[in-house]
Amino acid sequence: MDREIPKDVLKKERNKKILRYALVATAGIVLVSVLLSAMRTGIKEKEVVFSTVDTGTIEVSVSASGKVVPAFEEIINSPINTRIVEVYKKGGDSVDVGTPLLKLDLQSTETEYKKLLDEEQMRSYKLAQLRANNKTKLNSLAMQVKVKAMELNRMQVELRNERYLDSLGSGTTDKVRQAEYSYNVAQLEYEQLQQQYSNEKEVLDAEYKVQELDFSIFRKGLAEMKRTLDDAQVRSPRKAILTYINNQIGAQVGQGSQIAVISDLSHFKVEAEIADTYGERVAAGGRALVKIGNEKLEGSISSVTPLSKNGVIAFSVQLTEDNHRRLRSGLKTDVYVMNAVKEDVMRIANASFYVGRGEYELFVRTSDKKVEKRKVQLGDSNFDYIEVISGLQPGDKVIVSDMSQYKNKSKLTLD
Repeated sequence: MDREIPKDVLKKERNKKILRYALVATAGIVLVSVLLSAMRTGIKEKEVVFSTVDTGTIEVSVSASGKVVPAFEEIINSPINTRIVEVYKKGGDSVDVGTPLLKLDLQSTETEYKKLLDEEQMRSYKLAQLRANNKTKLNSLAMQVKVKAMELNRMQVELRNERYLDSLGSGTTDKVRQAEYSYNVAQLEYEQLQQQYSNEKEVLDAEYKVQELDFSIFRKGLAEMKRTLDDAQVRSPRKAILTYINNQIGAQVGQGSQIAVISDLSHFKVEAEIADTYGERVAAGGRALVKIGNEKLEGSISSVTPLSKNGVIAFSVQLTEDNHRRLRSGLKTDVYVMNAVKEDVMRIANASFYVGRGEYELFVRTSDKKVEKRKVQLGDSNFDYIEVISGLQPGDKVIVSDMSQYKNKSKLTLD
């Protein structure tokens, strides 16, 4: 006995049939589209861009990628290990010279600085004491030298008297010899005292200079701590825009860590990168053009990083008009480094198809309604023109728009 098929089963079968028919129809449409595309030999003239071959000058350039950055940017680092106590400004604020930005905890550093001030005073007293002691020692030795000189003079007189009495027969030879001996001993002692005074003076002078130099070094260290304390009162070093500030009150900051950044957002430069294969074409002082949309800004290469990193070389471009209205921090740009001039060469307009020197297959207009593919040898370029080495003649009209979908066609009809 036949059973009635459930409605849900019938519904599923119907949906499967509809899906199969839809897939077949879609495949058919795709197949027809592919066949029509393969058979198509025409193209609308208004959809392509023509460039007429002419002769002229090409300023040869190599392209690089760049980014607009502030011409001046200063990073403010924490001079000590401390924490943030107060924040006075926020990112984006305009600041003037000396404007307070934030306050750091300076209690421990100030205590240490006061201790060093006391030590400075103590060292100053010790240096003065050393100077007084040295003066006393030298004065004492100088006095001894004077006394010995007077004693030597007295013995010299006595020796002269003994010799005179001996010549008269009133003296004796022994007394003369004794007087000579005493005089010679006194003279040696006098010379010894003089040498001792000289040596002691050199030693004391050297000792004083060492202590004086040590004190000078200490005072320089103290001045450095004073400068660190002054820097810890974080203020803007110039008129600019505060582009970053650490506004986390209570946060610990290490010595040398970044706490604020100020930038001059009225003047800009371009930081650029280029493949290191073109490194020999980039040099400080070279001419460069920066392209922002349809705007072309002239500039010169101000600095070049000597080392290649990840296959690229970094360089900076100083703009002639560094306050142009189109300049914005972080804006991506195209940079063209000019490095040669070629005169009286064939050229066509530069377009996206060009990727460097070499052979290309371009469509050339042969009549009002026909274009034909031709092998063309292209050379150097700049942002406006590409050098034509061979394959074209002045006056030829070449399609420079994207024709990749017609790469298998040799001829096309213009509609």
